[in-house]
Amino acid sequence: MVTPKQLLSAIESALLGPLPPAPAQRVELIHALRKSRSSFQNLLSYPPPKPSDRAQVQGKEVRLPDSPPISLDDQDVQIALKLSDDLHLNEIDSVHLLVSANQEWGIMGREPLEILRLAAGLWYTERRDLITALYTLLRAVVLDQAVEADNVLDIQKYLEDLIGAGLRQRLILLIKELAREEPAGLGGPQCEPYILDSRGTLVERRAVVCRERLILGHCLVLSILVVRPSSREVKEVFSLLKDSATELNEDNSTTKQQITYSLLFSLVISFISDALGAVPDKAAVLTQDVSFRNEFQEMVIASGNDPNIEALVDGVRLAWTVHLMLIQDSIAPRETTSSSPDDLTKLLSCLEVISSNNVFRSLLDKVLRTAAFQNDDEDMIYMYNAYLHKLITCFLSHPLARDKVKESKDKAMAILTPYRVAGSHDLFHEGSSSSQQAGETGPIMFVSLLEFMSEIYQREPELLSGNDVLWTFINFAGEDHTNIQTLVAFLKMLSTLASSEEGASKVFDLLKGKTFRSVGWGTLFDCLSIYADRFKQCLQTAGAMLPEFQEGDAKALVAYLHVLQKVVENGNLHERKNWFPDIEPLFKLLSYENVPPYLKGALRNAIAAFIHVSPAHKDTIWSYLEQYDLPVVVGPPVGNIVQPVTPVYDMQFELNEIEARRERYPSTISFINLINSLIAEERDVSDRGRRFIGIFRFIYDHVFGPFPQRAYADPHEKWELVIGCLQHFHMILRKYEIKDEDVESVTEQSQPSSLQLQLPLLELLKDFMSGKIVFRTIMGIILPGVNTTITERTTKTYGQLLEKAVQLSLEIIVLVLERDLLVSDFWRPLYQPLDLILLQDHNQIIALLAYVRFDLQPQIQLCSIKIMSVLSSRMVGLVQLLLKSNDGNVLIEDYAACLESRLDESQEIEHANDPGILIMQLLIDNISRPAPNITHLLLNGPIMDLLSTKKYQFFAYHLDTIGVASLHRRSSDHTLRVSSLHQRAWLLKLLALELHAGDMNSSTHRETCRRILGHLFGQEAIESGTDFNISNSLAPYNDAEHLGARTRTIGKSKVLELLDIVQFRSPDTAMKLSSIVPSGRYHILAEEVLVNPATSDKGGTYYYTERGDRLIDLAAFSDKLWQRFTVGTEPELNQVRETIQLLLRWGWKHNKNLEEQAAQLHMLTGWSQIVEISASRKLSFLENRTEILYEVLDASLTASASPDCSLKMAYILTQVALTFMAKLRDERFLSSSGLNSDALTCLDIITVRQLSNGACHSILFKLIMAILRQESSEPLRRRQYALLLSYFQYCGHVLDPEIPTSVIGSLLLDEQDGEDSDLEKIDKEHVELARVNFSILRKEAQGILDLVTKDAVHGSEPGKTVSFYVLDALICVDQDKYFLNQLQSRGFLRSCLMGIGNFSYHEGAHSFNSSQRACTLESELAFLLRISHKYGNSGAKVLFSMGVLEHISSCRVIYLQGSLRNVDSKLRTYVAIDVNRQRTVVTPVLRLLFSLTSLVENCDIFEVKNKIVREILEFIRGHQLLFDQVLHQDLLAEDDQTMEQMNLVVGTLSKVWPYEESNDYGFVQALFSMMHILFSRNFDAPNMASQGKRKSEVGLFRLCFSLSSYLYFLVMKKSLRLQPTLMLVASLLNAVTTALERAAEEKSIFLNKIRNINELSRQEVDMIISMCSRKDCVSSSDNIQKRRYIAMVEMCQVAGNRDQLVALLLPLAEQLLNVLLVHFQDSVPSSDASQSIRAITSGDQLDSAHDISSICGKLIPVLERLELLSEEKTGHNHKLFRRLVASLKEMVIKKMSL
Repeated sequence: MVTPKQLLSAIESALLGPLPPAPAQRVELIHALRKSRSSFQNLLSYPPPKPSDRAQVQGKEVRLPDSPPISLDDQDVQIALKLSDDLHLNEIDSVHLLVSANQEWGIMGREPLEILRLAAGLWYTERRDLITALYTLLRAVVLDQAVEADNVLDIQKYLEDLIGAGLRQRLILLIKELAREEPAGLGGPQCEPYILDSRGTLVERRAVVCRERLILGHCLVLSILVVRPSSREVKEVFSLLKDSATELNEDNSTTKQQITYSLLFSLVISFISDALGAVPDKAAVLTQDVSFRNEFQEMVIASGNDPNIEALVDGVRLAWTVHLMLIQDSIAPRETTSSSPDDLTKLLSCLEVISSNNVFRSLLDKVLRTAAFQNDDEDMIYMYNAYLHKLITCFLSHPLARDKVKESKDKAMAILTPYRVAGSHDLFHEGSSSSQQAGETGPIMFVSLLEFMSEIYQREPELLSGNDVLWTFINFAGEDHTNIQTLVAFLKMLSTLASSEEGASKVFDLLKGKTFRSVGWGTLFDCLSIYADRFKQCLQTAGAMLPEFQEGDAKALVAYLHVLQKVVENGNLHERKNWFPDIEPLFKLLSYENVPPYLKGALRNAIAAFIHVSPAHKDTIWSYLEQYDLPVVVGPPVGNIVQPVTPVYDMQFELNEIEARRERYPSTISFINLINSLIAEERDVSDRGRRFIGIFRFIYDHVFGPFPQRAYADPHEKWELVIGCLQHFHMILRKYEIKDEDVESVTEQSQPSSLQLQLPLLELLKDFMSGKIVFRTIMGIILPGVNTTITERTTKTYGQLLEKAVQLSLEIIVLVLERDLLVSDFWRPLYQPLDLILLQDHNQIIALLAYVRFDLQPQIQLCSIKIMSVLSSRMVGLVQLLLKSNDGNVLIEDYAACLESRLDESQEIEHANDPGILIMQLLIDNISRPAPNITHLLLNGPIMDLLSTKKYQFFAYHLDTIGVASLHRRSSDHTLRVSSLHQRAWLLKLLALELHAGDMNSSTHRETCRRILGHLFGQEAIESGTDFNISNSLAPYNDAEHLGARTRTIGKSKVLELLDIVQFRSPDTAMKLSSIVPSGRYHILAEEVLVNPATSDKGGTYYYTERGDRLIDLAAFSDKLWQRFTVGTEPELNQVRETIQLLLRWGWKHNKNLEEQAAQLHMLTGWSQIVEISASRKLSFLENRTEILYEVLDASLTASASPDCSLKMAYILTQVALTFMAKLRDERFLSSSGLNSDALTCLDIITVRQLSNGACHSILFKLIMAILRQESSEPLRRRQYALLLSYFQYCGHVLDPEIPTSVIGSLLLDEQDGEDSDLEKIDKEHVELARVNFSILRKEAQGILDLVTKDAVHGSEPGKTVSFYVLDALICVDQDKYFLNQLQSRGFLRSCLMGIGNFSYHEGAHSFNSSQRACTLESELAFLLRISHKYGNSGAKVLFSMGVLEHISSCRVIYLQGSLRNVDSKLRTYVAIDVNRQRTVVTPVLRLLFSLTSLVENCDIFEVKNKIVREILEFIRGHQLLFDQVLHQDLLAEDDQTMEQMNLVVGTLSKVWPYEESNDYGFVQALFSMMHILFSRNFDAPNMASQGKRKSEVGLFRLCFSLSSYLYFLVMKKSLRLQPTLMLVASLLNAVTTALERAAEEKSIFLNKIRNINELSRQEVDMIISMCSRKDCVSSSDNIQKRRYIAMVEMCQVAGNRDQLVALLLPLAEQLLNVLLVHFQDSVPSSDASQSIRAITSGDQLDSAHDISSICGKLIPVLERLELLSEEKTGHNHKLFRRLVASLKEMVIKKMSL
């Protein structure tokens, strides 16, 4: 059995997809139709409830067909029985619904009511699929012209059989039964009124059922055109029509009206098609039944009291009358027995009824002009109008009907038109004539007939072609008009007939000749001239009043002008130029205030039609408008209080004083539309709209701003006014571009710029960027919401106008978002980017994004998606905003529905301007943005489920077909070549999206990702221990031939094949016009046209495709060339013509080349996305990961170094190489042998999975070739430099960098085997790798250094930064000072120092440029520091000899000079903040300074040493503020950078400041203050789980070491003796001893645990991981080997930290012991110490004996603990240390005995 969903899918694939359908689709369709015959015959017929089945359900165990028994709980039973009662459904089927709901939605944890609604929604979805399948079949036979003839015949025969078997009776019965208030219909009073549809949206059940009835009604209409109805069926439909019309009295909803119209037109089509289907030898079906004719005649003639029923029955009466006319003509010749002697009587009586009832007026008012009819299905409306056309044609063809029409016309002509002044009753508009006529003279059938025909042909003008009957009637209807109403109706019909080119020509000829005595073009223009002359004479006569304008004349002129407008708009392009040579009369009445506004509106609309006749007409119109039309005097906005001035009758006055009072605005609407049309045709945009600023201000201030507050008699006019304004704003934003000078155009709000200085574009941007008038008004249009807009669009006659207004509003929002960032940085703070303005009210954002639901107009959906794309890139909290407003889930469903609709439609996937493609682009663009982003939001729902289904996996199959297929040749199939590249690009992006966002907790997503990866990288089976075959799983067919073919290619990497496809030389897109154009003068002029901003900006010579490609507009290019090329003689003209042809041919080829280049980049971008996402997020699915990473990296570098590779391609490929190099660095420490073996060794955690040396050298060589490529750019080189740095980092870390070197020896003591240990082998390989790396670099050193030094000196700030880091890396790998000598010989080091010395913040210390320059300075300092570290003393001497400190002192980085104590407290705070902000520069300066102090220690020559000390001291004195700032930092701060700066400053001072004699700088006091704080500190044991705490402890003790070094120098070299401070020294020694004992013990414990890691239980390993706070590194599924690996790495880090601390504490303790020993050796303080030192250390002296005794008492236990330190635990030799401890202990004991 085929499900309805499968049936509908098969039908749509075969009939609505690409034509012709594939043979497999046709077979599938035939198979599905054959199996669904019973479903169609018994349409929507389901088994009813059954007591036995109810009892089975209540028994809580149900057996469904082809499935085991299902157990139910109480809730399941309750829901199933409720479903049965509500839907009149069998209880077993209700249980089946529950099972389906669980499969579709997952009902676990949902509320019972929600489950009930979901299940009911599935049932109604199944019904809708079946009904839609039937409708699609009927539509294919009746309406679709594109369906293959064979298919049509097969389907038609199938439908004929169904209809013959009773399908139509079933349709009629269903339309009737579904309207009942019962469970099988709309639902009873106890039924649940709501369901959840397929999108999960709550909808009313009644609305769903009404929609079903409407589709069934459409099926009924279409079925009549397949098989003619029987007389019984006609009577049933007529009865059902009256019942449906009665329902409208209670519920007049749009859907119910449309159901009624479907029944009405079923009868109309039945009568017309039946009668027209009769042939001479065969009567109509209905004609053969005489009793039916008599019976139906009585039924249709009978009158009733219900106006709704009567209006619709009037339509049936008209159709029945035409049917009688047609069968009368066909019966008489045959003289069959079916004819009746009273047929003529029936016909006459029907004619009398339709005349007296004026059925044409009924159909107009109750059907054709209703919103329900106009918003019905477009195809159905066309068919309705087509049969109305046949009906009216047949009606007018019959003599009896013509006589009746003539009688009605004569009656209308006899009625005199009352005289009325237009100004006194100025309410005329197109829809009001009928109401006035009815109110004054009663309904006149002739006028209604004309309007009826106008309404038909206005919608379908093609029906006019070849309609001789209609044109004959026109000749009759246009004669002898003596009544305004008839004349206006006739002219309106003529305007409708002129809606086509053929009709326009005929109407022009009719009114040009003498066909009608009183109707013609002369009448129009004469009347205009007469009134103009009369008004002109009055103005020339002093004191004369302007004569009143007669209403009848005004109405007639409006009708004439409508005809004129249509004739000019639709006339032949060549003929219409000569039709109306003088259009000046159309302008002469525009300035008179007594001319009614609606006449002015008609005049301007007619004038606008002439704009496109010729360019000369456009210029003529401009001149006449300036001469005759009302001026636009720009005054203050409406509502502003101004001084009273003399009123001027201008457009503003007419709008606010005339039209606003009458609540009608035809004049203003026409004025705006005319101006918009004229401006749109302007090609000169040099003044950027400045000459139209007055018009803009009028629309801005007086029309659009106040429009929400105005009253409107006709809502159509309201939205026409809005659309005109929006089109004006839209045109401004689209036509004009922002230029550089615009960023300075903002003035203070208190000083508004003069009108002459304003630009419409800038004023509009300012409005949006400050949330002013236009922005607020547009948001007022949008804020009612998409649901309200959909409702009004489908239920109101002005719905299409509202839709257009919403579309323009959204397009304007998009245009503003494209431009606001260009000026926002310069216009702040007065104006903000539009996204910030929108954020002021979250409802605005939600309303904009919700329009993706508006599926009635794809352009609106596109705009909403574009807005989402922009906002998602700008708003960090957009996802939280949507979730907070509870609109997130709704938005997910809307996007899923939009995407699914595009996937269901068989369209080419490379179309860029498509909602589905834009959604995919939106998801891809947001993938890399910080979480939570829009991709996470949207993929957390149905969209992701769509992408993981078989439909999505179908794309993966195409990797074997279109993905790696050869490209078409450029010369023969260029279009297919470009299209194929784009198609592959989108294919790769779709696959990348699933890889990135797939939920790995879902088996479906996980399996999809495995398949994609396996197919991409050629791995046949991803899951170990299974025979799963990727290729087989993707195959859409199961035959062996297909499977075998795909299995053979499984071993080859599709990634490399795809890269090979895109590697071809890009076509040349350079502008080498000199080789194209022989004349130098011409090619220079052509180049000026192409590059001049005045002609080449957007809207000029170039245009942008939907993908953003900038192509040459060949038409505009040709126009510009003709304007620039001067032509004199005939030979010159020929030469110019030939030159332009050459240039246009070049432009065409240039565009083609650009399109191919863009397509190539598009595919390469898709390739880069899929390989980067595979490497970054799904690498764990693959085996042999290192080899895969190397292959792609190697291929990327090879391609980027190729001469065929363009600059843009090289950039993308280098980015891929960067990603894969980084993943190689990460991958090498995941030792597969260690994680898979039973035992884990220490070597497993310190060695790496390194590429072979040969592979590394290959990478370096190809990278250098890529860097040295001929075509390059700085952005590309920056990426290549980053890749080079990453490579050096990869080669440098042969051992795991997370494992401290100090621990490695301890770990390998027990694993050394012979002389050639594993570690020694690693060292040898590393040395060889470094040697060959240097050799490769040295061969290309000149070229590399040329590029790098050039970028370091002349590049941008980011380029300089990365260049210096490359030089840093080259120095790091240097051997024999080769690179240092090269840089010195080039003078680069000196220029680098000079650049540092000249550094300053020109733009301010906090600007972006200054921040970049600070980064450059940091890299320069790092480069210098590398020289000092790499080459030791020799490197430091080189820097010192070049005056490095002098240059750094000249560097104006921050406020480094002066004393902090001399600075005002407020300023001091500012300076402190400024210093903190420049830490990126300060820390490198201090590092470099500290490295230079090594010269002080290692220099043996006193003079040199003295010079070094002097310069360092001078630097310190010159930057006292910096040193003061650092020394006064919080010592307890855990900031690593702060701690490093304090250590550097104290370390520097400790080495050189003792040589300073002066104490004016306060550094000594600061140092001793730090000693007092730190030496007395209680150093608590740090938390082992906190890496920061451990680092902080090491930093503090390092600071203590620097301070103790300074103290040691003073004591040993300066003979300083301490007394109060000596107690602090003893206290610090105690703390150091405690820390030393603890660190040695912890190190020993962790090393023992590491050695015994394989003996620890899982619980013990987990405790270690938990103690180190690394629970996030393991999951419950990880095995014990991985857990041991993680635990070992963490313990190694802790052990390394403890060993580092031990190595620091031992010399610190030794210094403290020496200080104490000196004091105990000499108990009397030295009298030679300087006064300054005494001042520091003196104070309240304690008794010397008592003081020494106290110190000795504290020292003894400390010294005893130091003696007990274990060398095994500390890992250091304690021989000298213990001797020192013993000496001090002996001295202490002696002192205590005294």
